[in-house]
Order: sequence, then C-alpha cells, then structure tokens
Amino acid sequence: MTLIEGTKLGSFEIRSLIGVGGMGEVYRASDPKIGRDVAIKVLPADFSADKERVARFEQEAQAAGALNHPNIIAVYDVDTQDDVLYVVSELLDGEELRERLDQGSIPLRKVTEYAQQIVSGLSAAHEKGIVHRDLKPENLFVTKDERVKILDFGLAKLRETSTNIHGSEDATRRAMTDPGVVMGTVGYMSPEQVRGSSTDHRSDIFSFGLILYEMITGRRAFQEESLAETMSAIVKEEPPEMTESNPNISPSLERIVRRCLEKKPERRFQSTHDLGFALESLSTPTSSSGSNMTAAVSAIGPDTDRSPWKARIPWIAAGLSTLILISFGAWVLLRPGSAPPPFVSLDVAGPQGWTTRPTSALSPDGSRLAFTAEQEKGKPRLWLRILATGETQMVADSEGAVGPFWSPDGAEIAYFTNDRLRAVNLATGRTRVICDVTGQRKAGTWNSSGVIVFATEGGVPLKRVNADGRSLPSDLPQKEGYRPFFLPDGRHFLFGHSQLGGISVGNLESAEIKEIRADGAEPKYSDGYLFFNSPDGLMAQAFNPESFRLSGEPIKIAEICCLNTYTGTNFSVAANGLIAFRRQIVEQREIAWYSRDGTRTAVGEPGLWNNPLLSPDDSMIA
Repeated sequence: MTLIEGTKLGSFEIRSLIGVGGMGEVYRASDPKIGRDVAIKVLPADFSADKERVARFEQEAQAAGALNHPNIIAVYDVDTQDDVLYVVSELLDGEELRERLDQGSIPLRKVTEYAQQIVSGLSAAHEKGIVHRDLKPENLFVTKDERVKILDFGLAKLRETSTNIHGSEDATRRAMTDPGVVMGTVGYMSPEQVRGSSTDHRSDIFSFGLILYEMITGRRAFQEESLAETMSAIVKEEPPEMTESNPNISPSLERIVRRCLEKKPERRFQSTHDLGFALESLSTPTSSSGSNMTAAVSAIGPDTDRSPWKARIPWIAAGLSTLILISFGAWVLLRPGSAPPPFVSLDVAGPQGWTTRPTSALSPDGSRLAFTAEQEKGKPRLWLRILATGETQMVADSEGAVGPFWSPDGAEIAYFTNDRLRAVNLATGRTRVICDVTGQRKAGTWNSSGVIVFATEGGVPLKRVNADGRSLPSDLPQKEGYRPFFLPDGRHFLFGHSQLGGISVGNLESAEIKEIRADGAEPKYSDGYLFFNSPDGLMAQAFNPESFRLSGEPIKIAEICCLNTYTGTNFSVAANGLIAFRRQIVEQREIAWYSRDGTRTAVGEPGLWNNPLLSPDDSMIA
C-alpha cells in the first residue's frame, strides 16, 4: 500500500515517498504541532496482524526512543491507524552506510570514527536491555555532517515468534521470498541466529564485526552463491584475511575484528563497553620506536569523559593467569538504593609457560597492565599487557623485577630488583638505575613532581628519592611504613602504618601523620574512594583526599584470602576505576596425629594452618 501526498496518519501529513525496503515504506511527512518534517516508516500489513508482536514492538520502539543518544535515530511516536502500524522518527539528511560501501572500502581513519559511533549507540541501547538483532549497513545512516545513526531498533522483534527461539528462521523464510533481503539480512547474522538459538547483545557484536570487516575490505565477510552456503559459512568458516584487500590495516584493528567474529559468543567481546574501549585505543597517539614495546597505547585518551567505558562504568572482569581485572563503578555501586551493575567474565590468557607473581600495576589511565612472571623459580621478569588488544610482551633487561609501579604520565615503569630501583622508558626501551635499595619486600609510588616514595621491608622508615636519581634516598619521618600510594596533590601519601594493619596519611614536607583507619592494608585511592585490603575482602570506602576523612560504610569489591600486610593481594587501581588484583588460591589443611601403626586422628577443623610446632613433651601443637 503506497500512501499519496496529503494522506494523514494521526496528526502527521504525508509529503512524499522516500524509499521502500524489506521492512516497509518510508515517507517524508510534516508535523503541524511543531512545524517540522519527520520520517514515517509504514510497516507491512502482515506485521500488524499479530497483536502480541505489535505490542512487543511498540514497547521496544518506545524504549529505543527514550534513549536520546546522538548515534541512535530519535523515535517520536509509534501508532496504528486503520490497521496500519507506523513509526515516526527524525528526518535524516545523508545516505545509508550501504551506499558508501557500494563504492568500495572506506578510509581507515573514517572506519575507526564510524565504528566508535556505532558502538557508542549500541552501548547505550544494550545498557537499557535493548538488542538490535538486525544490525547491517542498511540500518546505519551517515548524515552529511558525518554522524552515524543506528536505525530500526526494535523492528527485529517483529520477526520473532512468541517463543523467541525461531526468530532467525522467520527472518530466513521471509528472506527466501525476497532475494534482495537474503544477503542483506542473513549475511549479517550471527552463528546463533543462523542456528535459531537464543541470542543476546553479543549477537549484535558479531554483526558489528561483519560491518567493520566490510568497511575495511570493501567486501562482505560471508557472501556465497546461495542462502544455504552463506549460512553454512557463517557457522563453520572464517572470512578471508583482511590484509588481502587492505594491506594497511593495523594488527590491533585486525584483532578487534577477529574477536568480534568469534563463532562462540563467550569468546567475543562480552560487552560493547569493552569493545568501545578497544576501539578508542586505536585513535590514541603513541610513541614510535623499533621496539614492540611502543605498542603500549593509551586506551582512554585525554577526553575521558566521552568514553563509553568511563561514562557507564560496568563491572568487567578478566583473568590473566591468576590475575583478576575488574572495573569498579564506585559511584554506581555505593550510591544509596542502587543495584550493583552486572558482572561479566572475560578470559585473558597470560604468557604461555610463565607463572605470574603477585605483583602487578595498572597504568594511570587503565590501558596497560605491568606484571611480573617467572619460568624459573626466583627469576621473575617484567611483562606489559595492552588491555585493549591483548598484546603481551616481556620487558628487556628486567630479570629479577618485583613491585612494578608507573610514572604519573604512563611513560615509564619503575621496578625493584634485589639491590636496585630501576625504571624503563616505554618509548625507547631503555632501562636506567634510579638508586640502590636493600630489603626484601619492596613497593613504591611516583608523583607528578618526580618524587618516588618507597618501602623496602616492614619495621623501617619509608624512603624517598628523585625519579631522575640525582639525589640519594632519605628516610621520611614516619617510623615505619608499608605500600605507599600518592594522593592527587602529590604531597600527601597513603601507607600502611603497622605490621598488624592500619592506614595513615603521610606528608613529604613534615612529620605529620594522620591515621584514617585502624585496620586494613595496601591503601590506594581513585576517584573519591579509598581502596584497601582487609580480612573481609578487597574493600572501597568514600574518602576525601583533602580533608582525609572517610564517610559511609566500606563496600566489598571482591573476595580474597590469606591477607598479609607484607604481601597482601598486591592490587592496583587506575583513574578510570579499573582494579587489578591476584586472588591467591590456598587449599585448607588439616592437622592430624599419626600413630606408629598408621592410625590417623584429626586435630580440630581444617583451616589455613602453617608450620606446626610440637611442644617439648609432644602433647600439644602450636
């Protein structure tokens, strides 16, 4: 049914036909109430016949309309007139992404720009529980000012039956009657959609990966001669190498595409938040050098407020061997009456054949993780992982490295060896000695003025040294200190103040010490919160870094075990709320007596027992 000029749908008056697609006709219309032109999509009559499906669609379209995101088309109204279901939205000026792709591949700079915008829109929708399910170039619109808009949120719901299992089959059956829809829809389905399995937001991530592939190469990832062959390829085959069509693609971008196109949903990016995080790293300036170490990029650039990762702050977990990464949205979690955001697990493998040690440190912007690992007992080396891409590389000349910590600008990593404090410049790969050190348990912190405060072992004063090594270390006035951490002013620092626990604030310029907690260990600060370790777990509590006052109750971030004020869990925090820590796994032990005939008698309950000692008369155990 084609509407003629002057036809009214509700208060809207049809002006002209804009286009016709598989999901209906689109018209330019006027809105007399506001005096603006709008776009009206009139959906096929068979969609309007099923009232339950229409109700679901209206609910989803209204939710999408409420998103109010710059990369999602604005939906003004959804209604039915004379059994005609229509959607009123903003009128866009530009062209579909399909028209751009029909001209060939898109310049890589534009690819990254478009990809970030698409993911930003998807993130906003997924956060509201809205999944597109039909993402393809025909549903992406590029305006004349180069803004990408996602179209038709919720329309894929109309293709589903009430069981929500055969939705992709419905789409396929419809596609079979219209060859123009076959390759446009089936060619952008995820494997789970092709199989008719249940889908979630990760299906959109697969479809996005197909679009990203096509933008880079100028050709579709899966385009066979028949519908059945295309569907089979999506499920079983890998697309051709992108470098065959575009040799200029960076390895980082290629890895992002490959991860989006993993056949199993659990192997893809687990949210559009961390997908956006990875894409942002591509546009952040990096230093250049012949060493692969220069691949260390900042995943959150100077404009962090625009980052979908920063703005929405999900909980995201990743395991690096036994290292755990989580993003802690403190303002979300600790705000009264709010529910904890979802926890999504990611699998991140450590270096093969190496055992990670407890110490690790996130870069200030949260884009990189420095950690230590060893192949041979007692000979750890320093490693660097770029979180956005998964690249991991060992730092040269770092044998014996322990206790890594970052310079404030993220350009250098400082670390201890048996007898020295060293720093490696990531741009040049060069390592330098800052000063000599003694002691076994080492930890440090570095401020923006180039002052390093470090601890070498319990029971001795903290020490300080200039990062350039020009001055010798000198004891600070504190009697003893553990694991220092600079506050934002660069003058005051947190530290553990006794072997039995407790947290204080020290001062570079005076002997003033302020105790802020009588318990806890490994204090660190980020974005208004004190993070610390305790027997109850890894905790966070609201903290004012100017008045040094805590407020509210501590909130547990993660379970830990075997708290020790010397070694602890060695967790680290970044300015964007990311936390890295190593959960130590220790099996409980049981103390038992054994008689000469082999009879075994347990003593007490199993626990974290160590180093039992017998009394002189062999009647008691300590």
